[in-house]
Amino acid sequence: MNEKKLQWHPAFQAAIQIELSEEKDALQFLSEYNLSKKPLAIDTLIIKLEPGRKIKKNLGQIFRQHNIVEYKSPDDYFSINDFYKVLGYLCLYQSETEQIVEIPPEELTITMVTNHYPHKMINHLKKRYHAVITNPFPGIYYVTGLLFPLQLLINHKLSKEDNLWLNSLRQDLTAADDIAPLAKAYRGKEKSPLYAAFMDLVVRANKKQYEEGQKMCDALRELFADELIEREAAGESKKLILMICKKLRKGKTPETIADDLEEDLSTVSEICQVARNFAPDYNCGSIYEELQKRKK
Repeated sequence: MNEKKLQWHPAFQAAIQIELSEEKDALQFLSEYNLSKKPLAIDTLIIKLEPGRKIKKNLGQIFRQHNIVEYKSPDDYFSINDFYKVLGYLCLYQSETEQIVEIPPEELTITMVTNHYPHKMINHLKKRYHAVITNPFPGIYYVTGLLFPLQLLINHKLSKEDNLWLNSLRQDLTAADDIAPLAKAYRGKEKSPLYAAFMDLVVRANKKQYEEGQKMCDALRELFADELIEREAAGESKKLILMICKKLRKGKTPETIADDLEEDLSTVSEICQVARNFAPDYNCGSIYEELQKRKK
């Protein structure tokens, strides 16, 4: 059975909010922002809540009032056509207002986040628009000379000290250089939905490294242990629910099921009690979720 496809964009949404958490009172983050009444969404829209306020964080220093952010997963890249698509998004965002120039063009910026430097796109912008590329911070490139200010964030080149979370949004993390500082930063934040969403993706994306246990340092084990144990426990629970539901469909009693599966009667009875609410389909996922709610 194929593993569930990695959903990088929710983790990116978490990562960029974590990176800019020191400025959270100055910025509003809108994910999958619809550009018009018809479905046409950009990855992230970041709006300054206080006009004119300067953002100190390196990746936010280019920000103006309205900032469109587009993200590509690690195995994807920005093409020349992608540049024009994002530019079109920004123009649509500016124009979809009730009043003329309600959003001043000079208050707009574009940020493109990727793990691969888009050489063809940059060469095209240099040749066609005489764009100038500067590199003010590690992994951060400014592109000037265009209709709107543009910055590129190249994940793996970003500073681990200043941009640990976006830098870690990859599936080639190494123990000493990447996992150790990530484990240290994550400690104490396990209960935060924002950090948890990010870590869930990173753990699954780098599961291979964990499975090669002899090569991993203590920090990696510490970082992944709780996540993997919880995932394995959930898998075993769902497997048990599936087997019990199969027997319920045959009309077997909890006592008979417990005896057949050699499981504790109280555990089987609890699952049967919840499962009856989902008869006759016995949706195992819904049964598992209901059991988890009862434990809280």
